Amino acid sequence: MDKVKNNCGDAVREILNSYLEQNNYRKTPERFAILDAAYSFNSYFSMQELSDRLVEKNFPVSRATLYNTVRLLMNLRLVVCLRLQDGVRYKACYSDNNCTQICTICGKVTEIKIPEIAEIIDKTHLRRFRKEGFSIHIYGVCSTCQAMLTRLKNKENTEKQENINKNKYISKYGKRQS
Repeated sequence: MDKVKNNCGDAVREILNSYLEQNNYRKTPERFAILDAAYSFNSYFSMQELSDRLVEKNFPVSRATLYNTVRLLMNLRLVVCLRLQDGVRYKACYSDNNCTQICTICGKVTEIKIPEIAEIIDKTHLRRFRKEGFSIHIYGVCSTCQAMLTRLKNKENTEKQENINKNKYISKYGKRQS
């Protein structure tokens, strides 16, 4: 696993290095530290979490450097951005294709593999356009939130039925049940 992660890390570092060389940008240690910190997460992260990770590694950077570098990494498609109800989240994403399912209630994000979609997109010919990859976000409600909503609905229905029964009793007998 670590060997795969190292190969990925080397590959993304080379992509960033090549881009900086080709565009005559400075190869600053901050840019590479931010790239490494982003790839140290196993899941989505916020800018604050990324900043905290850099501080943990004794490499604090300014907010401007952090945002500018993450924007650069997004342009290079080394990091993807996802806007959720609780804010913007980022993920290191070296692969070209990305499918996620997002719960609209709790915000849980799960990566999923759908080979049929990848195959269809690969076979699709787009006029005057070269495909480089795709990103699909499927929004819905996860099973945990579905169960919670069902419990709440059942509780409300039970309370309504109890109120109806109490009102029937009061109207029939003129006093409350004990």
